[in-house]
Amino acid sequence: MKRVIEENKGSLPSAIRVKWIDGRCFVANDDMGHSIVMDVSKDQGGEGSGFSPMQLLLVALGGCTGMDVVGILQKQRQKLTSFEIVVSGERVADYPKVYGKVHVDYRLRGEALREKAVQEAIELSEDKYCSIGATIKKTAQLSHSYKLQ
Repeated sequence: MKRVIEENKGSLPSAIRVKWIDGRCFVANDDMGHSIVMDVSKDQGGEGSGFSPMQLLLVALGGCTGMDVVGILQKQRQKLTSFEIVVSGERVADYPKVYGKVHVDYRLRGEALREKAVQEAIELSEDKYCSIGATIKKTAQLSHSYKLQ
């Protein structure tokens, strides 16, 4: 493992620190001062004061594919006026209870958005660019839908 880390030294992201607060609550911080609270619901022993780690995986997918789609549409000179992504996941029953199905629903509004451009942007994100989606595809069926509003 050390050899791999040394070979990729220049390309590794900054470290993320995860600190236990109490109960099941943790706070993650990066070197830039960003932080996020993680917790679980009361029925799972937490207080429900933050995203669960599994929810954060869906958050990461939404952010990753959203950034891809926006960037691709901008390169195609498409004018977005609003963009929302709803990511839902269904977990399997057995531990470690990974996601078995994940669905991404894109909701876009813009000035004369071309449907073909939107389809292409989504497909490029899903098939080529989004590393979170590629990771999720290893354990889950990943699907998508979109709606031009």
